Amino acid sequence: MERIGPDGPAVFPLALSGNRFGWTSDENVAVKILDEYVAAGGNFIDTADGYSAWAPGNLGGESESIIGRWVAARRNRDRVVLATKVGTHPRHPGLAPSGIRAAADASLARLQTDRIDIYHAHSDDPRVPIEEIAAAFDALVKAGKVRLVGASQFRAERIREWIRVARDNGFTAPTVMQPRYSLVRRDADEQDLVDLAADEKLAVVPYFTSSSGFLLGHYRPAPAADVVPRPPRAGAYFSHNGLWAFDTLETIAMARGVRPATVALAWVKTRPGVVAPIISPRTPEHLAGLVEAISFRLEDKERAALDEISTQVLD
Repeated sequence: MERIGPDGPAVFPLALSGNRFGWTSDENVAVKILDEYVAAGGNFIDTADGYSAWAPGNLGGESESIIGRWVAARRNRDRVVLATKVGTHPRHPGLAPSGIRAAADASLARLQTDRIDIYHAHSDDPRVPIEEIAAAFDALVKAGKVRLVGASQFRAERIREWIRVARDNGFTAPTVMQPRYSLVRRDADEQDLVDLAADEKLAVVPYFTSSSGFLLGHYRPAPAADVVPRPPRAGAYFSHNGLWAFDTLETIAMARGVRPATVALAWVKTRPGVVAPIISPRTPEHLAGLVEAISFRLEDKERAALDEISTQVLD
């Protein structure tokens, strides 16, 4: 287990995302994934109030509702760490203080709980002064509705500003950040985020660690009848450099008798400040190769090869 902050919860070194729940994974499949994840020792579940409003017929909050019903049925609330996000639900877009308050209450109801362990701002909202955002999150902590505060998809300079404002005003500062991070794609201010995490001792919980399934080998350059249809985001990685990266990943995986997903996640786990990469299995079967990454250790030459690739493939 890895601890988030000096006084925060101890979490499994892989966080389970609920971004597919109610979308590509229906409730029956989602429950199986949740059960398998817990059976493997997992306790860290990440979702958002906007999951999955983009799917036809959905309104937003479907993932939280599925997780809430599962927690209630399993009676395991005190054994799991629940993280969710605010800012993308159609009824509460952005980070206006009134929207944050209303969205938090709605998430608590859907999750069937009295507190959110980690509450993230899902993405920055430059229309709202950081002082107002910081105050709104702090009020939720003081009310006992939120335990820890996080920032997802924020630039390093804005998180630094949030922390400064929090210290100046006695507010709760973010202790977790969620950057995009994989072998072939990272945020533009990657080094600034790495420096920030080190300076402020922030827990890094990266998302898109498989680059929309590309690094898992689910999609191939030439579509075939037995290959899962490639989502639009994954297609961006089928460049010369992207395929070179995957070929190296696959070569290492085959030599070690594991899946490409295992190697890709194991590499992310070596990066500075990373506490728990977020995984998004579509089925319980996909979960197995991801959980393998916890015990898998890259050899020095393998890590060096992937490090070299990581400096050349960024888009």
